[in-house]
Amino acid sequence: MFSLVKKFLLAAFCITLTACGFHLRGQATLPFETLYVDASNDSSFATELKRALRSGTNTRLSDNPKDAEAIFQLVSETRDKQIQSVNTGGTVAEYELRMHVSFRLHDNKGRSWIVPTEINLKRDVSYNDTNVLAKDYEEAQLYKDMQSDAVQQVVWRLSGAKAPI
Repeated sequence: MFSLVKKFLLAAFCITLTACGFHLRGQATLPFETLYVDASNDSSFATELKRALRSGTNTRLSDNPKDAEAIFQLVSETRDKQIQSVNTGGTVAEYELRMHVSFRLHDNKGRSWIVPTEINLKRDVSYNDTNVLAKDYEEAQLYKDMQSDAVQQVVWRLSGAKAPI
């Protein structure tokens, strides 16, 4: 009896999930079979992008731009922190963390698949002098979250790229 109730609840849950439009992200379909990522070797963004492309698409990453159907060029990647507010004592109370990623996608002949594009992300973080280590960790986690978000946005934009004519 109890197992029958569990099965019924599980079935109802699955039907509810499918009815709301939920589905796993699955693999992104990119309009090219091979891709070369033109970025600095020490770029954590490029490393995460390559990992996402390997695991989330059928596109092969090439080690040589001449062998690739498309070339992803990371134009710039910057991180910035600006003061948002100060308290009555004149010390910082809140920061705004910013991440800026600029890229383009082209082929070996220089024809653009995606014109130079920018992704700008922002996060607010409070600051407290008594918890410096915790706030530093929180800041690092927020930058990591922004980077993951930017990588997903790039993959999404790559999937919508149109071949140059």
